[in-house]
Amino acid sequence: MPEISRFYGIVIKMIFNDNEKHHKPHVHVYFGEYEASVGLDGEVLDGKLPIKQYRMLSGWMALHEDELYAAWNNAVRQMPFDKIDPLQ
Repeated sequence: MPEISRFYGIVIKMIFNDNEKHHKPHVHVYFGEYEASVGLDGEVLDGKLPIKQYRMLSGWMALHEDELYAAWNNAVRQMPFDKIDPLQ
């Protein structure tokens, strides 16, 4: 599962060809023992995250929305995608 970004202990990954289970663009997020699938619109599809980390993730996703959708479009086609710098 390719990692797309990492910041403040939050690891964000995107799986190639992963549009069967949730049927919407999403990322897989890991923080310590927490795991969640989160839609690119911010909806938690599965799992859970602490509220503080969810808010950081949600804000980061809003800032990088175009890059995330571009990565998703490549991932469902099993094409490589670029990592996203969390500081930009």
